[in-house]
Amino acid sequence: MGSHHHHHELSGDALVDGARTSLKDAGEQWTEMRASVFEALVARRTPSSAYDIAEDVSVARGKRVAANSVYRILDLFVRTNLAARVESANAYLANPHPGCRHDCIFLICDDCGKADHFDDDSLTGALSNAAKDHGFAADRPVIELRGTCADCAS
Repeated sequence: MGSHHHHHELSGDALVDGARTSLKDAGEQWTEMRASVFEALVARRTPSSAYDIAEDVSVARGKRVAANSVYRILDLFVRTNLAARVESANAYLANPHPGCRHDCIFLICDDCGKADHFDDDSLTGALSNAAKDHGFAADRPVIELRGTCADCAS
C-alpha cells in the first residue's frame, strides 16, 4: 500500500484557532469576514458552494454578503491550505488539519453528498512525477473518486 500520512484532525474552536494561526503564519490577516466564512464552512458537513457559504454568512451577520467576496476568501483558504476545493462539485470543505500540506484524495458519495479524504503521498507523488516525466509542471494533483459511502451502502 502507499505512503499514508496520518495527522490529528481538529474540530470546533480548536480548528478555528488552528486556521487563524495558520493564516497568520502565511502572512495573511484573520479578519472578521474571513472568520465568518471559515466558521460557516466548518459548520457544513458536505462540500458547499460559495453561494451556500454566502447565504450562511449573510444570515449570521444580518446583512447580505456577495458570493464573489466569499469566492475570493475561499480561494485564499485553498491557497493557504485552510480549505480544499472539490473540483467535480465546484464546492469547498474546511481542512481539518490546517498547516499540514498534502494533496487530498477525495471519496465523494453520490447519494448523501459527503466527501471524505485521505492522503497517500506515494500515489499523488507518482502522479506528479509522471507529469514531470512528460514535461508538464503540475501545480497539484486532483484525485476524486465518486461512488457510495459505507453509510449509504448499508
